[in-house]
Amino acid sequence: MAHAPGHALRNVAKDGDMTQWARFKSADGRVGFGVLEEDRIVEYQGDLFDEPRPAGASIPRETITLLSPCAPTKIVALWNNFHALAAKLGKQAPVHPLFLIKPGSSVAGPGDPIQRPASYKGKIAYEGELGIVIGRHCKDVPTSEAADYIFGYTCVNDVTAAEVLNEDVNFAQWCRSKGYDSFGCLGPVIVPDLDWSQARVVTRLDGVERQNYALSDMIFSPAEQVSRISHDMSLLSGDVIACGTSLGVGSIKDGSTVEITIDGIGEIIIDGIGSLVNALAASPGALAPNARRALVA
Repeated sequence: MAHAPGHALRNVAKDGDMTQWARFKSADGRVGFGVLEEDRIVEYQGDLFDEPRPAGASIPRETITLLSPCAPTKIVALWNNFHALAAKLGKQAPVHPLFLIKPGSSVAGPGDPIQRPASYKGKIAYEGELGIVIGRHCKDVPTSEAADYIFGYTCVNDVTAAEVLNEDVNFAQWCRSKGYDSFGCLGPVIVPDLDWSQARVVTRLDGVERQNYALSDMIFSPAEQVSRISHDMSLLSGDVIACGTSLGVGSIKDGSTVEITIDGIGEIIIDGIGSLVNALAASPGALAPNARRALVA
């Protein structure tokens, strides 16, 4: 299968390691991107999604702050896309992906605080998910070609103001309840060559495991999601599809920390996407404890 222009350099790691693309802010405020390699970032220039070029420089990891690994115009978030959760809820598998839109303004990066909406005192929920990162403009793509439009994968915390969702009995407010600033947590990196079918999503709340589910339980595979959704709307480079969640969704108390990890599975677990860590700020505008922690496996 021919690969899309700009995808030739998606995988640049050596010795069988997975490439981990990251965006960062340097100590002087400059924003850049590159490949994360243990204690440094090998910087690239140009467009991440269109033949990026090595910049000839590397930056020590401890001197930069990781940002969301892409800046999507939208996050397309699926509902009821796992057999186990559908069975628990008594729902039939959908015939087409069921989704909502989280705006680009909802994006938060690794370590960014999840901000409680002003005047909202109700329950806030986490959902650990796999995110598909689109690599180029995608419209009306057949399933057989959809993989060429996937740049890679990242972790997603699809945050929800739960009591807003059904606040009005006449209309379920999916976009409003999930679209607040900082409610679309992404990161810490994008991994192009993740074997998602052999991976699991693990969500920990204050260090206690709350979710642990196999991505192979998906109703619609990543390729099917990209194809089906591309027939509903254009997907642009950097856009993210959040693949939906499974059992174990719960609420976050103010000051609590949510960590979402996606790794390969087997006797040795290495080189996955890593861990996305975000904490719910104790009050609007306040930084939650240890919020600036991000782990990359």
